[in-house]
Amino acid sequence: MAELVFFSGTMDCGKSTLALQLDHNHAARGRGGVIFTRNDRAGTDVLSSRLGLRHPAVEVTDATDFWEEVVRRRSRGDRVDYLVCDEAQFYTQHQVEQLAALVDELGVDVFAFGITADFRTRLFPGSARLIELADRVEVLQVMSLCWCGARATHNARTVRGVMVVEGEQVVVGDTGAATDVGYEVLCRRHHMRRMTVAAARATTQAPDTLPFTMTDDPT
Repeated sequence: MAELVFFSGTMDCGKSTLALQLDHNHAARGRGGVIFTRNDRAGTDVLSSRLGLRHPAVEVTDATDFWEEVVRRRSRGDRVDYLVCDEAQFYTQHQVEQLAALVDELGVDVFAFGITADFRTRLFPGSARLIELADRVEVLQVMSLCWCGARATHNARTVRGVMVVEGEQVVVGDTGAATDVGYEVLCRRHHMRRMTVAAARATTQAPDTLPFTMTDDPT
């Protein structure tokens, strides 16, 4: 029986890697599928992982109608048994409802991947609707780690190295790129304190010698 499954987690937990692996496994068994993504770090029409894996994908926009996409492909003879939907947090709520309809009415498996909350710790509309409608919500077991070593549970946005908690919900950036806008995963404590790895390094006193200078022979 077809399912709508939402695989969620913070950045750096392997969502895109798992999406590509899942597509490979289903395709290897003769199933036909379509990969969708939106705002991938590598550009348009591609699904990429931080491990260097890449695969062509259909770019989703606000105008994308998943129901029409599947019906059109099936009408021309394409086999569509499943959809892999990466960066699903950026989908509209109506698009998530279309995905649910494809599961229920056409028997298409939908595997959606995305982060749940933005840099302000607010749910993305697409993720919220997926949590409400999904048959299953799977939290990825590969832990992202905060700079302190604790499990990372929150996504932080930095602008020129400084963490911010205000601004547009969607601004594309990366965790390792040398750009004005970047992202970092933090544990809740350090997200609440706005302490990124750069801030932590700046406040950490450099190792020093003993608090006195030995100018004389101690003997």
